[in-house]
Amino acid sequence: MRLWSRELWRIAWLATIGVCLGWLLGSAGLGLATGLAVCLFYHLRQLRVLFQWLTLNPHNEPPAAGGMWGDLLDRLYRYQKSQRITQGRLRSTLARIQESSEAMRDSVVMLDRHGDLEWWNSAATDMLGLQTAHDRGQHITNLLRDPRFISYFNARDYSEPLTLTSPIDERSILQYQITLYGDDERLVMARDITRLHRLEQMRRDFVANVSHELRTPLTVLSGYLETYGDLAEQLPPRLGRGIEQMQDQTQRMQNLVNDLLLLSRLEIDQGGQDHQALSVEQLLNSVCQDALALSHRKHVVRVAIESDAQLIGSEQEIRSAISNLAFNAVRYTPEGSQIILRWAPMEDGSGCIEVEDDGEGIDPVHLPRLTERFYRVDKGRSTATGGTGLGLAIVKHILLRHDAQLQVESHPGEGSLFRCTFPATRLAATS
Repeated sequence: MRLWSRELWRIAWLATIGVCLGWLLGSAGLGLATGLAVCLFYHLRQLRVLFQWLTLNPHNEPPAAGGMWGDLLDRLYRYQKSQRITQGRLRSTLARIQESSEAMRDSVVMLDRHGDLEWWNSAATDMLGLQTAHDRGQHITNLLRDPRFISYFNARDYSEPLTLTSPIDERSILQYQITLYGDDERLVMARDITRLHRLEQMRRDFVANVSHELRTPLTVLSGYLETYGDLAEQLPPRLGRGIEQMQDQTQRMQNLVNDLLLLSRLEIDQGGQDHQALSVEQLLNSVCQDALALSHRKHVVRVAIESDAQLIGSEQEIRSAISNLAFNAVRYTPEGSQIILRWAPMEDGSGCIEVEDDGEGIDPVHLPRLTERFYRVDKGRSTATGGTGLGLAIVKHILLRHDAQLQVESHPGEGSLFRCTFPATRLAATS
């Protein structure tokens, strides 16, 4: 403020001197104009010096000047110097990021807000076939042309990764993950999961083959045990009890093999061939009768229909999923509990099938792992009820094949709610 006040006083003094000289010469106005013109000339000259410095030699020290102009030039110079230091730090940071990205085995590709290629590491060159000389500035979908990648890129929902074959080697399997950052820019990362994919395929084949091979001897064993069971009255009581236990365990093994085979089929088979519009009311009524038969009518099972929309999908698979949920509710709730099978609309136009009970509930700590294979909340109780530990894993895979999601809400002593949410594209109006 002192410099500004001093500059104002300087203008005032030049104007006063001009007026006084003009008054002595007989024209005070001309003297005032002359004083202001001298002031204007001085400021224009300093402005020209500033312009030449900024355009011709911005990195040199500022030209000498006094008063407010000298302070302004010094401030600009200090600002430029701090900006150069900041830019140097940013360049150093960017260089370190690029060096670390170069050391990664995963592909890293940076896209601008339009989806055009800006930078990528050497792994992207080897894995995706990107060439610096030709591809910089190209849109990512011009180089990765798989329709599934284009749909994934344009959908802007990157919560789950995308698995595809490599664009330059069909024997390689890549997993893509896109992250949004900055001004709608995107970071595309690709990881080679060929080995994991082959190991997973080997696991699936092993489970499917072992389950298939076990099916025949179990069928033979079950047949002989059934024959001996018919003769139980002629056998000693101890031997009869042993045969009965063997029958129970053989039946458990058969159930386990059947569930493993079903899981293998769900993982390998893409499905969709038998999808049609289903009457959810009829399906839930049928499952309700099966649940009552399993319960020997010791539970209260009822159906609540709150939507007349039909569901597009595989009747056999959806029946299996809902039956698993309903039968679990029967097995794991005490006698007299109420179980509701509900078909209801959602606010976003989707629909949901809910299986709700007022049983003992589940501790929330177990909810994230409920759909894992063989995971049991109460191992002793699950064994007693004859469960295989694969029911909810089957439900999860069936829902994934129908673009649906499973949500579980439960607290100890408050019952459980299993909600299967189907998108609006899976619903059809009643004809």
